[in-house]
Amino acid sequence: MSAAQHPAVSVIMPVLDEERHLRNSVRHILEQEYAGEMEVVIALGPSTDRTDEIAAELVREDPRVHTVPNPTGRTPAALNAAIKASRHPIVVRVDGHGMLSPNYIATAVRLLEETGAQNVGGIMHAEGENAWEDAVAAAMTSKIGVGNAAFHTGGQAGPAETVYLGVFRREALEKADGYNVEFIRAQDWELNFRIREAGGLIWFSPELKVQYRPRPSIKALAKQYKDYGRWRHVVARYHSGSINLRYLAPPTAVCAITAGIVVGAALTPWAFVVPAGYAAAIVAGSVPAGKGLSLKARAQIPVALATMHMSWGYGFLTSPRSLAKKVIASRRPAVTV
Repeated sequence: MSAAQHPAVSVIMPVLDEERHLRNSVRHILEQEYAGEMEVVIALGPSTDRTDEIAAELVREDPRVHTVPNPTGRTPAALNAAIKASRHPIVVRVDGHGMLSPNYIATAVRLLEETGAQNVGGIMHAEGENAWEDAVAAAMTSKIGVGNAAFHTGGQAGPAETVYLGVFRREALEKADGYNVEFIRAQDWELNFRIREAGGLIWFSPELKVQYRPRPSIKALAKQYKDYGRWRHVVARYHSGSINLRYLAPPTAVCAITAGIVVGAALTPWAFVVPAGYAAAIVAGSVPAGKGLSLKARAQIPVALATMHMSWGYGFLTSPRSLAKKVIASRRPAVTV
C-alpha cells in the first residue's frame, strides 16, 4: 500500500498521575497494526507519583516516544502542547489510562478517508481490574448508567456531535487553533462543536474501541462525575439547545430524592417513596448490567450507579454561572474547514 494510504501519525497523550497505566497504554500504541510512521508525544503534568520516571524510561526504550512539559496540569493545555510538539498529518488523542485496540489507528485512518470527516472516534470501552472497577465499568456501559450515549453503549456508525478522544486531520486542529484551554472538562465537545459549526464532519464508528480503566474508588468516581455535571452545565449555557432529557435526568433525580427525604422526615413518610423508588430502580437495573461478573462486583453496581447519578446531578446544579461567563467570553470563532 502507498504512503498516502498509510500517512504518518502523531499520538498525543495528556498525562497526570498515571503510573499505574501509562506503560501499558503506550505499549498498546507502539504495538499497533499500522504500516505508517508513528510518534508518541506525552505531555507531562505535575504528577505526584512515578509517572515522570516511567515516561523517561519509555523515551529511552523507544525513539518514537517523546515528552513535553505541561506545568498547568490541565488537559486542554497538555493537548495543545503535544499538538505543537508533534509533526505528522494525522493526530490521535489517547489518555494515559486508555488502551487502543490493535487495529485502532489503521481503522481510524481508513474511516477518515472514506467519510471525509475531520475527526473520527468510537467506543469508550470501560474494563476493570478488580471488583469495584468491574462494577463501575458495568455502570458506565449500561443505559441506566449513561443513557443512550453511543460512545459508551455502542450504536450505528454515522455523524455525531462529539466522539471519545478522536483521530483528527492536523489541518482541522491547526485551523481551530487547538483546544480551548478554558474548558477544563468537555474540551472535546467544544472543539468538535466549532468544527461542526463550520461545516466539518465528526464521525462515530463502533469499529473504533478504546479500553478505559475506571476510577479506582468511590471518592475518585464521585469527583469525576461531579466535574462532568459541572462542565455539562457550562456547555448548556455556552450553547443553548445542546441540552436534552438525558442530561436533565441526574439533576432532576437529585432534587426529587432530596425533597423526598426532607418531606418524609418533616411531614409524611409517604414522601420516602421517591428515594425508595430510585433505589429499587438502580438495583433492578444493575441485574442485567452485571451479567457475567463476580458476586462482589454485581453487589457494587448500584453503589457505582448512585455515585455517578448523584455526583453528576450535584455538579450540574451547583455549576457557577460565573464559570460559564468566563468560558463564553473566551469563545473562539468557528473553524474554517
